[in-house]
Amino acid sequence: MSEQQTEETLYRVVLNDEEQYSIWWAERALPAGWHAEGTEGTREECLAHIAEIWTDLRPLSLRRRMAATAA
Repeated sequence: MSEQQTEETLYRVVLNDEEQYSIWWAERALPAGWHAEGTEGTREECLAHIAEIWTDLRPLSLRRRMAATAA
C-alpha cells in the first residue's frame, strides 16, 4: 500500500450515469460524472458491496438498447 492508502483509509462507493460502480477516497472531491452511492467503509467493504449489487456489468445505454430491440 502506498503512504496515502492505509488500512484505515475511508472509501466511498461511487456511480456514474451509465450505472457503473467504482470506489473513491471519501475525503476527496468526486471526479466529474460520478456521484456517491451512499456506502462508505474500507476498500474491502466497498468492493464487497459492489460485488453484491452490481450483477449486470453492461452499461445502462447498452441494456436499454438491447431491451428496445427485444421488444
